Amino acid sequence: MYKFDGDFHLLSSTQSDNEVVAIALKPKDLEAQASTVLSLPNSCEIEDKKNLIKTLSEKQLETLLSNLLKYGVLLASTVVLIGGILYLIRHGSEPVTYNFFQGEPSEFRSPVGVINAVLSGSRRGIIQLGLLLLIATPVLRVIISLLIFIWRREFIYVIVTLLVLASLTYSLVGAYY
Repeated sequence: MYKFDGDFHLLSSTQSDNEVVAIALKPKDLEAQASTVLSLPNSCEIEDKKNLIKTLSEKQLETLLSNLLKYGVLLASTVVLIGGILYLIRHGSEPVTYNFFQGEPSEFRSPVGVINAVLSGSRRGIIQLGLLLLIATPVLRVIISLLIFIWRREFIYVIVTLLVLASLTYSLVGAYY
């Protein structure tokens, strides 16, 4: 229990994170004592505001990563759309036969094969390139995050990001074997 001048009593309980305060005031000099109470700084609000403010580098990192995802998906979608339109112009009127399953040709089973198909003018290769860009976008985001966390020496985030990158790499490489 804390005692202040002028019959101003402050009873405090700090058993949890929230602090309960009871104030007992007499009617005389109520305005003077109330102004004293109102002028006390509330350090909790100041600390909360400090935690909400992000540094310039954190904002730049968020902007970089969000733009990478946004423009990566837009680029991949545009490439797939262009490849799909070109494919339909050439093969849109052909009848489709679903009597037997035909897997992907061997040229589309690796990134190098997809790039060679695009360079040779294959419309399916353009669609596959767009899908590769779509897959590469979040992988590139994780790699950039890893490099930034290493540069900042935030080793807990480095470990977490390495685990995510290892999981992505395993899932991509596991598709070949």
